[in-house]
Amino acid sequence: MNSKANHSLLPKLRFPEFRSSPGWKEQFGDKLFDQISDKNPEPGLPVLAITQEHGAIPRHMIDYHVSVTEKSIESYKVVQVGDFIISLRSFQGGIEYSQYHGICSPAYVVLRRRGGGSDAYFRHYLKTDRLIQILTKNLEGLRDGKMISYKQFSELQIPVPASEEQQKIADCLSSLDELIAAQARKVDALKTHKKGLMQQLFPREGETQPRLRFPEFRDAGEWQKSPLSKFVLSLDAGVSVNSGDSRPANKTEFGVLKTSAITKGQFEPEENKVVLAESELSRLKEPVSSDTIIMCRKNTPALVGANAYVGSSHENLFLPDLLWAAKPREGVSMQFLAFILSSDRGRTALSKLAKGSSASMSNISKPDVLAFSVMAPSAAEQQRIADCLTSLDALITTATQELETLKTHKKGLMQQLFPSAEAVEA
Repeated sequence: MNSKANHSLLPKLRFPEFRSSPGWKEQFGDKLFDQISDKNPEPGLPVLAITQEHGAIPRHMIDYHVSVTEKSIESYKVVQVGDFIISLRSFQGGIEYSQYHGICSPAYVVLRRRGGGSDAYFRHYLKTDRLIQILTKNLEGLRDGKMISYKQFSELQIPVPASEEQQKIADCLSSLDELIAAQARKVDALKTHKKGLMQQLFPREGETQPRLRFPEFRDAGEWQKSPLSKFVLSLDAGVSVNSGDSRPANKTEFGVLKTSAITKGQFEPEENKVVLAESELSRLKEPVSSDTIIMCRKNTPALVGANAYVGSSHENLFLPDLLWAAKPREGVSMQFLAFILSSDRGRTALSKLAKGSSASMSNISKPDVLAFSVMAPSAAEQQRIADCLTSLDALITTATQELETLKTHKKGLMQQLFPSAEAVEA
């Protein structure tokens, strides 16, 4: 085997108590992990799903529905707490760790650590960008969907510090994981709160008043059902142009929106393609304007009718022919209307308007959308509801940005705490 395994490595960032310690050693995978093929599971063990997001986790704990026969389970491998699993997509997301005792498909390679050290150290390292790059670059057949074999894994060179330093790194990254998990729970809680609040602020099916109303509107009477055309002056589409490049436009260039700019229910202006050719630039029409709702008129059945509110103008961005801009009538809160149209109930109702001969593509007509029924209160109450939910959206956005900042910080920290291939000492 390659003599590089005997070389010494140094990470860019080291905890003070280890700065005078010897460099790390690289060890081959088969010196650190054994391959386990225990196929005699005890009754009642859960079937594990091997995921990039959750690691090895019982299938019933996530939305994972694959039927398994009693006969097929006989060939399944036993996974102990602390085992690692090489999955089909390990070259995309690293090697997964199991915190559960269960069984997994015989297609997976189950690894168990040999000797001392920290499980958590290897749990973090085997998910690093560095390892994934090595898997993608050096191992054959991955792009064809093949599994990484134990033989291939055994030839990987893994950086290993002393046990005490392993534990220090693991503790640091695990603490950061706890912060990330707590922030993710905060984001989920805010989203759940918004969903529940919307269910209270809007009338239920068949009702004409919401369950929850702001004090100044409690005696305002019933909401009125009207066609969307009472709120929307027009639905205006752009045109299809040849962008000439897949990158987004900068502030001095012109771009045409992708349909993905609104599929998540929030307007994402960076989802556009730059338009460079003069002949195509002259064809652009329908710039992105403030206080409008952009809606997808043609897409897959799941995405047709997707829409999002646009709060500010983007004069260098234009709509394609697959997107409409809904323009407001005077005295209408487009933010309020957007909350209705982009809600689960609104999206479901809009998708029912879709027609199409293809199972993969549907479209909704302008007359059908303009005739779409909307329950609404007075303009003042519309705006009060919109202001409340917009404030909540701002909290969700801030919390989500904080979550992404923590994830980015962890990624950067891992790049510093684990040595790179260039860190081999002469």
